[in-house]
Amino acid sequence: MTASTASTAATATNATIRDAAALRALVGAAALVSEWLMVDQANVDRFAQATGDHQWIHIDPERARRESPFGGPVAHGFLTLSLIPALLEKTVPLRQRMGVNYGLNRVRFTSPVPVGSQLRASFAVESVSDVDNAGVQVVWNVTLERQGSERPVCVAEFITRHYF
Repeated sequence: MTASTASTAATATNATIRDAAALRALVGAAALVSEWLMVDQANVDRFAQATGDHQWIHIDPERARRESPFGGPVAHGFLTLSLIPALLEKTVPLRQRMGVNYGLNRVRFTSPVPVGSQLRASFAVESVSDVDNAGVQVVWNVTLERQGSERPVCVAEFITRHYF
């Protein structure tokens, strides 16, 4: 989300989504925007430990300052991506029996995330469709932005399923 689109986005909804109709009402509405979230070195180190991705540009700040084209350590792209479900949960409160992350249609890491960055996500509902077992599938257009940057750090088409 750029500065120009930020003005057309809404902050996190205060209304709890309790049924499929409420999700359908979000199709075409202004994107909902999360609060800012800090990505610090401890987050990056824990992600490296959990995934086994110990690339020096993520976990060796001194070497990253010396040798990286980014001027310091950067978060893993998949760490950035993995923040989407938690940011969605904090931004769009859902009262449901169950929700699942169903997948992604498209993901692009469009800019690095230097350690110490503040990120936030905007969530726009592209579509809501019925699925088996009285559920609905939601396609979210997600943009993760870094505070102070014109360029988003990640854009994704994220798919969730919800059972009310």
